Amino acid sequence: MSVRTTVDIPEPLHDRLRQRAESSGASIRSLIVRAIEETYAEPKKGKRVTGPMISAGGERGPLYPVDENPYDLIFP
Repeated sequence: MSVRTTVDIPEPLHDRLRQRAESSGASIRSLIVRAIEETYAEPKKGKRVTGPMISAGGERGPLYPVDENPYDLIFP
């Protein structure tokens, strides 16, 4: 199903659009529809996170803490 819409396009842009349509053998309509579809395509899902989310920085804590209280490591 199609919807007819009227859009005012500046003449220089229309001339470039017409020239591109002629050189590619496509219609102006198909070029406009393709440009809209590419611009407003459904967002793609991102890649899975495999590495650390936060880069390393600062000092590392002890490997085997003597104190069992984790707050002592987080809030010295």
